[in-house]
Amino acid sequence: MSNYSYGTGMTLLIKKIVYINLFFMMVGIQHTTAQENKRDIAEKYLSVAKKMYHAEEYEKSIEQYNMVVQLAKELQDTLLLCYTNTRIAHAYVMNDQNQKALDAYYISLQLAKKTKNIDQEIIANAGLVLVYKKTRQYKKALLISRDIFDKIDKTSYKKTETHVNIITTGSEAYLDTEQYDSVLYYAEQGIALSKSLDYKEGLVDLYIKKGVVFYHQEQYKEALIYLFRAEELLQQYTIKNEFYPTVNSAYFIASCYYKQRLYDQAIERLLGNIEAADQNDQFKLPVLQSHLLLANCYAEQEDYKNALYWKDAYMQLNEAFHNRKDKTVNKLYQNEAQVLENGIAQLQQQQVQSERFKTYAYSASIFLCVLLLIGVFLYVKKQNSNAVLFNQLMTKITHLETKDQEVLDKESSAKEVIIDDDKVAHVIKGLVRLESQEFYLRSDCNLRSVAKKVKTNATYLSKIINTHEQKNFNEYINDLRIAYALKRLKNDKKFRSFSIKSIATEIGYKSDYSFAKHFKSKTGLNPSYYIKNIEKREKSVERVI
Repeated sequence: MSNYSYGTGMTLLIKKIVYINLFFMMVGIQHTTAQENKRDIAEKYLSVAKKMYHAEEYEKSIEQYNMVVQLAKELQDTLLLCYTNTRIAHAYVMNDQNQKALDAYYISLQLAKKTKNIDQEIIANAGLVLVYKKTRQYKKALLISRDIFDKIDKTSYKKTETHVNIITTGSEAYLDTEQYDSVLYYAEQGIALSKSLDYKEGLVDLYIKKGVVFYHQEQYKEALIYLFRAEELLQQYTIKNEFYPTVNSAYFIASCYYKQRLYDQAIERLLGNIEAADQNDQFKLPVLQSHLLLANCYAEQEDYKNALYWKDAYMQLNEAFHNRKDKTVNKLYQNEAQVLENGIAQLQQQQVQSERFKTYAYSASIFLCVLLLIGVFLYVKKQNSNAVLFNQLMTKITHLETKDQEVLDKESSAKEVIIDDDKVAHVIKGLVRLESQEFYLRSDCNLRSVAKKVKTNATYLSKIINTHEQKNFNEYINDLRIAYALKRLKNDKKFRSFSIKSIATEIGYKSDYSFAKHFKSKTGLNPSYYIKNIEKREKSVERVI
């Protein structure tokens, strides 16, 4: 073989080797690119699934998470598969599909153990505790809770907010089974960890749990200390999903007042809970229970009319609650409800006895005569008093309608000069704008919706109204509504022809009882009396003309 032939052969061989290497390199690059593309797609599905979950669209969320599961299997990413199954289980829990949630949590738990990921193992176990609590399998919930706490104690790496959340979930199993010493023990651990992390949500939750324990141990002063601490944090800081802890703490504060026979203070708290709730919030257990406790408070004050009103409201909501697919089983509140419902039974018995007593009393002719004379006297006196109040009210309304606009503008500008805080001024201007738009007439006008409109949080808005209006939020809205009703009833004949219930609905109240109560509180008169005398006044003017 010539040197030329040999050299040519070597050259061809080298070229083949180079081409083969290039081929495998390109295949490797394509494989890596495909893997990266799948991971990017998985991240997009995860992002969409989380948004669906937070929007409470759980079925759609699960569909997106299942796409991630498929991609995780193709990528052979066990950790991603573990995490996604946990998220799927969370969605099943929220959608009240308990068996599917259990299955998903157990898959996640097996994967976490396989990868020796203690954090994911603890999270999956915490989910199991939640499901077993919901399905009243308290022994299983307690066994897993003890295992969780043991793993957290033995974990040497840095603790996070997730560990606090797991402690709160686990301690609920002890709370439901009335193992109060264990609740206090783990709550103290969680509080110490929350403080070190400056984790306000964890502190609020655990303070409330300690307050509930002391409440059930009949140590009401001690309970109020921790409940007020939780409430103070809720007022000072913006807490995620603050509605539930806010109404929960208020409910147990009211319960402590009720046990101490401080009924007026309890009623104020409970009415605040109910006023703050929108249509979906009213099915949250602290709001639902507030109706029942309110009935008991009025019963203790022998105000049977209000007691039965709130008892009926509770019964209607409770029936609707039990018909809901996603109702929450909570032994703590079930026990409370049983006690309070027994109180309602006693209330009805007391009412029967009271009516019987009245029947006996009125059967005596001498008492009937005395009561008749007193009734006539009081009626005449009441009519005279109402007439005076009506005339004073008409004078005030006329004065407001004819007041010089320039004076109002000067007063408004003077107030703006006094307010040197730009943020406060911005909020007040927003309130003025909402007043001009008559937003207060909407049935969904509440502290949270107004705060959203003026772009601040509920706690800050409440403080501003207290400072600049010298009244709380509910008083502020009620004053605007009643002032509007007074003026419109005076000037709009068609509006006066509406029923009291229709008028109440028109100006944002949920019931005619609530409207009548606030109207009388503001004016001293019943709405029907005011309307009737407006009609009389107009007819007398027409006769003169």
